Amino acid sequence: MKKLTIPLIVLVANLAFAEPTDFDRRLFHAPPKPLSPDAVTEDWPRFLGPRHDLHSRETELLKSWPADGPNRVWEVERGNGHAPAVVSGNYLVMIHELNGSETIECLEPETGKQHWIHDYPVELGSSYGIADAPRSGPVIHGELVFTVGVRGDLICFDLEKGNVVWSRNLDEVYGPAPLFFGRGSCPVVHGEQLIVNIGGQMCVASFHIRTGKLIWKMEHEWHASYASPVPAMLHGEDRVLVFAGGMVRPPTGGLLSIDPDTGALDSDFPWRARMYASVNAASPVVVGNSVFITEGYSEGGALIDFAPDGSSTLRWKADRFRGQFTTPIAHEGYLYGVDGTAGTEVVCYEIASGREMWRDGIYLKDARLGRASLLRVDGAFLCIGGQGTLLWLDLNSTGAKILAETQLFQAPETWGVPTVNRGLLFVNQNATGSRLICYDLRK
Repeated sequence: MKKLTIPLIVLVANLAFAEPTDFDRRLFHAPPKPLSPDAVTEDWPRFLGPRHDLHSRETELLKSWPADGPNRVWEVERGNGHAPAVVSGNYLVMIHELNGSETIECLEPETGKQHWIHDYPVELGSSYGIADAPRSGPVIHGELVFTVGVRGDLICFDLEKGNVVWSRNLDEVYGPAPLFFGRGSCPVVHGEQLIVNIGGQMCVASFHIRTGKLIWKMEHEWHASYASPVPAMLHGEDRVLVFAGGMVRPPTGGLLSIDPDTGALDSDFPWRARMYASVNAASPVVVGNSVFITEGYSEGGALIDFAPDGSSTLRWKADRFRGQFTTPIAHEGYLYGVDGTAGTEVVCYEIASGREMWRDGIYLKDARLGRASLLRVDGAFLCIGGQGTLLWLDLNSTGAKILAETQLFQAPETWGVPTVNRGLLFVNQNATGSRLICYDLRK
């Protein structure tokens, strides 16, 4: 009996230790509806999604709701920061600044209970009246999760336990990146490499995902930006695309095409606003062997064609497709995005020709569209307006139609791509009571 009892006690203890726990910043409202047996689900391990294109394969989502919106499942008080939460399996990870510390938390997606928390002191400033705050979303890759803090703390965690696998401070090791609001670009994983737009002494670098060892570095006069690197397959060759360019005089920046295995530069296509007080912040959009880039203040958008030898040429320019930090979505031959900074409109452009098909300010009952974000999911576009409006939109080459609308809350700076996983929607409320809120979108 003893031989049977001892292992059983150890097993029970280990299971109890692994259970997520409640904490004082969590408010639970009600369990979500059961997930439909017909629903397709997938992880959302980085802010641009599993394929870096803002498309989700989730289905069976709620397309209409009462006037007060979909039901809340839970909410967690959080500090400052615009980085969206990411989800893989039973783990949701978010980063924010709370009470003077940069804080990484891992929660259970369906309950909001806490698996683990890690924090460290951080000093924040402000530029143009806007406070520094974490803007780089976590990146989950298998059993690891990576975060880049506003002051350059690059950390690799064990996703399940929260142990630090390796870390380094990019500012201290490679020099501070010239950015207005601290670092904000997410890294990208390629095989066993973590590729980061660093700035400082080098523009882009690759680290081994399990050790943090520097694999290669690519030096260039263009520095770190807020746009996140994305992988691409151009003419059958793996490439990583970095839309670089930060707080530099004279203003410089543009699109870099890099061999991810060696760090060799194929092409650098200049594209940055002519004004100093700007950065490149919307990530590149891959469409076949071409790439769309956009910035918010003077140059607008551009479709860049890549030749088999890696060289790049401008196919067309769109002066009025000025995405400040909303990454556009390529879908069925068209680009959909948000044009403008203070006043914004949803726009549609034909990819092949660069022809503007339409633009729509999307009139809302109780708010402005503002710096909205888009996600293509379940046959429509899910949109979060900059003041907390949730929309289902039908966007096609002929125009825009609102399918459903509700004001989740009234708060400025509701920025960041909406996160959908297993029929649940996760939204950051970034002002007037900063919270991460989980809504039930299950049918």
